[in-house]
Amino acid sequence: MKSTPRFSTAFSCLLLAAAFAIPGIVSRAAAADAGAANPEPTVKPNLPVSAATTSTPVENSVVKVFSTMRYPDLAKPWTKQAPTEVSGTGMIIEGKRILTNAHVVRYASQVQVQPNQSGDKISATVEAIAYGIDLAVLKLDDESLFDTRPPLTRASTVPDVKDTVMAYGYPTGGTSLSITKGIVSRIEFASYTYPVSGLLIQIDAAINPGNSGGPAMVGDKVIGLAFSILGRTQNIGYIIPCEEIEVFLRDVADHKYDGKPAMFDELQTFQNPALHPFLKLDHSVEGMVVHTPDSTDPAYPLKEWDLITKIGDTRVDNEGMIKLSANLRIRFQYLIPKVAKDGKAPLTVVRGGKEILVDLPVSPTRPRLIDNLQGAYPAYFIYGPIVFSPATEEIIAAMTTGTNGPSVTNRLTIYGNPLMSRRGDKTAFEGEQLVVVPSPFFPHKLSKGYSSPAGHVVKSINGIAIKNLRHLVEVLRDATDEFVTIKFAGRASGTLVFPRKEMVAATDEILTDNGVRSQGSDDMLAIWRAKPAQ
Repeated sequence: MKSTPRFSTAFSCLLLAAAFAIPGIVSRAAAADAGAANPEPTVKPNLPVSAATTSTPVENSVVKVFSTMRYPDLAKPWTKQAPTEVSGTGMIIEGKRILTNAHVVRYASQVQVQPNQSGDKISATVEAIAYGIDLAVLKLDDESLFDTRPPLTRASTVPDVKDTVMAYGYPTGGTSLSITKGIVSRIEFASYTYPVSGLLIQIDAAINPGNSGGPAMVGDKVIGLAFSILGRTQNIGYIIPCEEIEVFLRDVADHKYDGKPAMFDELQTFQNPALHPFLKLDHSVEGMVVHTPDSTDPAYPLKEWDLITKIGDTRVDNEGMIKLSANLRIRFQYLIPKVAKDGKAPLTVVRGGKEILVDLPVSPTRPRLIDNLQGAYPAYFIYGPIVFSPATEEIIAAMTTGTNGPSVTNRLTIYGNPLMSRRGDKTAFEGEQLVVVPSPFFPHKLSKGYSSPAGHVVKSINGIAIKNLRHLVEVLRDATDEFVTIKFAGRASGTLVFPRKEMVAATDEILTDNGVRSQGSDDMLAIWRAKPAQ
């Protein structure tokens, strides 16, 4: 492996120093706040803009949330990063609970809540959390706070563009409650964190780190929860509307988040004039073209070149939009959770010039080869001087961001590394994982002469194609050959050959020398210590 092209030392250092981050289309700020129980919101005329007063000031029902985070160390999956103190916002909702953003309490080893104008901090626990929609519910150890601080009232309709909005929170730059004013700029159906999509309200009221989880108010009612800003832009903030909050709260009533059903087929617009004669359809026909169905199973109801013209009884236009009100058009996928029954959504499609009705299978999840950690810590296994862990979106983000990010991305792509070439793929079989080496070798003579394998994906061990981390541990456990041969996927990766008995014998010494407490995560150790399959 000496003479083969390899990842630079900078790449290895980047992995070691990479800060934990959840990839997303928007950078997270910090905020919180929700309100009282209401019927499911629907799109109706706008809420009043007048500044109505309430019997209890809004400020009393907005709290500051303090979290001590222990993020995963992606390059050292056997440990966690040093504690990080973060703060956000929350709001009091019915049931003596606090609503905030998931990212405010994700990986928190300690959560505390401080009421407005109070010097006390109350210990809290996370009762329910949904990483995709970025919402969480907290319960307090001492609930006496709720005796004098009632829940805020949530709006049962979405606001109109240009409605005056007030954002409440505890952003950086001070310790007291901050209130900023702006307008509702835009309402869309957009992606949150894959695979979750939903309504999203854009406002121009200033939202900064620390605002996350704080309420946005129109008049005397909450219209949503602040949760993000758009990159380095000014006055572009986003809030999670009450409609999404209501869906979340109903979902977690059993303390378990199931998620919203969605479709995952690839579509394209029907706007180009050549498409109508190509499909032999009149120009009066509108809809969205199915480019790639999510399944190749012959029984799957959607086919390539199908034209989706309706969802339920609602017509779909050539941009894939539906009209909900005089001033609001959004993507038709918004209706899927509303029309789906028993995991299927009714669609009208035109195929071969004929209109047919189909029931499309929809699901809150889609099995992905490279997925997010979803608040979990990564599994791992150490064998001699080498570490193995499942590939995740967080690992890719850590490798491809920062100063050296573009060059690392180019190397991964040019050399055909599956972290790039298979990113976004569905699993080819149940349980499929990519197993990656997340960090350089531990110092040891066994790795002499080999280049760092950090960032490479394991293809096979002793000629056996690796299915997932569990399978890798089983293969190593059951090996009887004199040598262990590790091959990596992609080009310019080389092959590692180790004496098997020496690798096993050296592992404890390597763990002790590097202060590693365990050879693997609990699930992997259980496999390693089990008897070989007969």
